[in-house]
Amino acid sequence: MEKELQRAISQQKNVQIIYVGSNDQATQRTIRPIKVAGNRLKAYCLTRKAPRVFAIGNILAIHPVVNGRAV
Repeated sequence: MEKELQRAISQQKNVQIIYVGSNDQATQRTIRPIKVAGNRLKAYCLTRKAPRVFAIGNILAIHPVVNGRAV
């Protein structure tokens, strides 16, 4: 998973993630990863239109986004 995040960071590509938040609800988000720091991911969340920090352990899936759609 970290490999996909590092690739998205180096290529400045958006990805779609399935993320379990602090309320134990799984959400689907489109993000632009910025930096991996330990077990945290700093990213701009296009879904929320704001910078966010995600716990990498709470990311259930990552899919690349091509032409605005997850593949």
